[in-house]
Amino acid sequence: MSNEWKIPSSWIWTLTGDIAQVVGGGTPSTNNKQNYENGEIPWITPADLSGYSDKLIAHGKRNITKHGLEVSGAKLLPKGSVLLSSRAPIGYVAIAANPLATNQGFKSFIPASGVVSEYLYYYLQRAHSIVLSFSSGTTFPEISGKNCGLIPFPLAPLSEQRRIVAEIEKQFARLDEGIAALKRMEEDLQLYRASVLKAACEGRIVPTEAALARTEGGEYAPASVLLQRILKQRRAQWEREQLARMKALGKRPKDDKWKEKYDEPEEPNTSNLARLPEGWTWATVEQLNDALRPCAYGVLQPGPDVENGVLLIRVGDIGYGKIQRRNLKRISPDIAAAYPRTNLRGGEVLISLVGAIGRTAVVPPDLAGANTARAVGVIPLSKGINPFWVELWFRNPRKIAEMTSLSHEVARKTLNLEDVRVASVGLPPVTEQKRIVAEVERRLRVIEEMEATVAINLARAEELRRSILQRAFAGRLVPQDHSDEPASQLLERIADERWRKEEADMKEKKRRPRRPPRDEKGPGLFREEPKDIRRALLRPGHGLPVEEAFEYGGFSYEPNDDGEFADVDAFFEQLVVLLKQKDVELMRHPDSVSLLSNVPRFPPRRPRTQR
Repeated sequence: MSNEWKIPSSWIWTLTGDIAQVVGGGTPSTNNKQNYENGEIPWITPADLSGYSDKLIAHGKRNITKHGLEVSGAKLLPKGSVLLSSRAPIGYVAIAANPLATNQGFKSFIPASGVVSEYLYYYLQRAHSIVLSFSSGTTFPEISGKNCGLIPFPLAPLSEQRRIVAEIEKQFARLDEGIAALKRMEEDLQLYRASVLKAACEGRIVPTEAALARTEGGEYAPASVLLQRILKQRRAQWEREQLARMKALGKRPKDDKWKEKYDEPEEPNTSNLARLPEGWTWATVEQLNDALRPCAYGVLQPGPDVENGVLLIRVGDIGYGKIQRRNLKRISPDIAAAYPRTNLRGGEVLISLVGAIGRTAVVPPDLAGANTARAVGVIPLSKGINPFWVELWFRNPRKIAEMTSLSHEVARKTLNLEDVRVASVGLPPVTEQKRIVAEVERRLRVIEEMEATVAINLARAEELRRSILQRAFAGRLVPQDHSDEPASQLLERIADERWRKEEADMKEKKRRPRRPPRDEKGPGLFREEPKDIRRALLRPGHGLPVEEAFEYGGFSYEPNDDGEFADVDAFFEQLVVLLKQKDVELMRHPDSVSLLSNVPRFPPRRPRTQR
């Protein structure tokens, strides 16, 4: 075993399997109510540790019964056991606050006397990358119990372990106070952003045009005049387009009846709408919409990424009123050409319609020519309407809540574009729109700068946390005390205690009936005792034939349910490990091969003491 980093001379590098018993978990059958109903044994799964930040855990979402414990691979772990999630994902760590069990997604450590549970707990956090390096599998990486026992471990003297834990927790407590303050600031900034947008949409963020006119003795054009001008321009725009189309077809209108085909945009229903500031008016998105470019959905099936293709804006690219450009997809020009209504020209308002309802942004001029995904609605606006004002109106948390309430569930929340088309918009006078947008942008820039500062400090706090753990397990967090018992002696004592315990357990097993208890799965099926070649080599005599070692070790020649001879593979895997460790030798005879232990009686492997 190579040393991972330099440690004090009174410490020693060993393996986790040398200082703790590694225990797996199991899941009782969910088809049997006896396994769960009225269960009193806490049962932990990796999902119980998702987002869990406390050091101790007392229970998960479910309990199991004593019967469920007995008929499954689950084991009752004592208080102080250190739980390590070994898959989906690897690396969640907690300490059992009381006796409990886990499912098979854990490999737990029962520390030997002389190893402080908290010391092991914090070390596994420090050694997260090392733990991951012992995993295997590509789709669903997992770390086996055997590999969990091979994780390098810097064992410190017992008294120093306690001092290290105390210092870690003291520094972490101060750090957590600072992080909590930063988190509160994050929340306050989010609330302030919402209040800025709310005030802007209620006409309270800058003086209204009406108020300025009274103060300064001037006049102003109310938004109702603006709306009427826009509606008039909208109709004129439609009429010009219709005349041009008829002329291209060689037709001339005989009268004005063709003008009756114009669909007046739907007006807002103001009966349930709030009172607007003086000078404002209500309008629908359709009334503010470009007459020749109605609201539209984007590309239904974008296809694969195409180098130098047309940029495609998706829901995930929209946030906080801006388009994030880092991950913009490019699609085939032929596919984009099939959706001309969402061919962007710059100045359109985009709104997300699927999943995260109500994300908005204004298309900047340099993204002209791009297109949008089906889940993004495009709102082209008439001239005279400030698109940034409309975007702010829809970014207001109250408006987002309103639009979300109109959505319906398919696979995800989905908002119909028709609901956007008839949505109400409070419209201020033109100059007031500009002043509101400018003031909101100024305040939001300040908020963004403060949020960036908070994010930097949170990242620094996490880096400091990692630094504390790195210094702790390199022996640089607390001073060494030369009167402490060296870790090498502590490790020898742990090994002796384990050897005596395993020897006593082996003697006890000899007195027990060989037949293990029945499993609930059916008659004739039993829970297996651990299969271990060492169990065979503890028997009297030397030069045990391989066939007998296989049998006495608890291995079976019978295939499993999949027709695989798993025990045969497991036997030879163990044998290879023991041969590499030189714990056994092969003795070859003319007609057979036998195993010979290198010691008169085969004790558990002693911990390595390399420094």
